[in-house]
Amino acid sequence: MSYPNELITRVPLTKGHGAFGNGVDQVVRRWFNRNVGLWRSHRRFDFRDGSTVAMDTMLRIESFDDPLKGDACYRFRWWPAQVDTPFGQNSSYPTTGAIEAYLIGHQLYRSRGYFCGSPIRSRIRQVDEQEVVFESHYMEWDILEHIRLVDDARYRARSIYSWQNSTLALVEVHHEVREDLPAEEAAQAPLS
Repeated sequence: MSYPNELITRVPLTKGHGAFGNGVDQVVRRWFNRNVGLWRSHRRFDFRDGSTVAMDTMLRIESFDDPLKGDACYRFRWWPAQVDTPFGQNSSYPTTGAIEAYLIGHQLYRSRGYFCGSPIRSRIRQVDEQEVVFESHYMEWDILEHIRLVDDARYRARSIYSWQNSTLALVEVHHEVREDLPAEEAAQAPLS
């Protein structure tokens, strides 16, 4: 089904005007940079119908420069850690993919959403040096995501709540561990 407002999001894109001048707060940028690297994500999905799915996913976060796109730029790539996944090819949850994200002020612009191919914007709230909260709104989805770095950024704890048309549809809990792949395995990681 096509939605007429697929490209419209309810969070306007604006530059920040904080103590560090125009652009992204240095604390937020530092938090993002501490996430760069390879992570093994142990994920649990609890769906509205009562079903539960658990799987491991590899997540690579890279930074890159593109001054025309934002104050800081990041690429997120993910793929299943095992061959067989509980999600089929026709699942609305993609098990492999890539997203480019750009910090602009206290907002994160993503090249696409997890549930759609349309770009989205998220408002960022900094809880402290270790945790940020993202609030995203696109199509019929409202998403609240908490990410906390633990033990000098060796671990990440993520809680994600997704409402579809004002009904809580999906709750995700991710325990992520920073990991280095052997060179031959890293070379075989999917690029898209």
